[in-house]
Amino acid sequence: MANNIIPDDLITTINDFKKSLNGQTISIHGKDYATVALRLAVARRNLGAKLKIETEIVSIDKDVVVVKAIVTIAGNVIATGLAEERRSASRINQTSALENCETSAVGRALAFCGITNDSIASAEEVAAAIEQQDQKLQSALKSLEGISHAGNFQKWISDNKTFLADLKAKNPVSYGAFLEKFTSIKNQLKSKGVLQ
Repeated sequence: MANNIIPDDLITTINDFKKSLNGQTISIHGKDYATVALRLAVARRNLGAKLKIETEIVSIDKDVVVVKAIVTIAGNVIATGLAEERRSASRINQTSALENCETSAVGRALAFCGITNDSIASAEEVAAAIEQQDQKLQSALKSLEGISHAGNFQKWISDNKTFLADLKAKNPVSYGAFLEKFTSIKNQLKSKGVLQ
């Protein structure tokens, strides 16, 4: 027989989460989103061993991964969350779609428990969706890959300076993902002798 959950356990956790938001959210297009890490840290801090999170792969193939997360508190299932990731959605998903999908499922399940700042989507999910839709970013990265000499690299930096500053300010998660790709491409250009 499952242990009885003390209603105040979850309420205390939700209240602590709301207090923990100050300075801990990521602003994306003017709206604040909590990260999965923050949701999980507050839940674990308040619920300790009463909190159990299980994940299961619903489906996985060469294109798509679907994961389900189940949040149990004191033996009672409180919420579930599902997530789907496409391997082609981003460079990171080419190697880590399963990991990203599991994180999103856990974040959604915790949000369905009420550990949310009025948005079920996590900062990571929103940033990923925006990144996928942002053709300008993809175009900029593609043009960077085609650079054949240092002068073109400097022109690329100049042409994209405002756009990248705006991305950094409005969507730091996507900007971080961009920096990974930028660094990789820049290293490739260095190895080809295009840059020093």
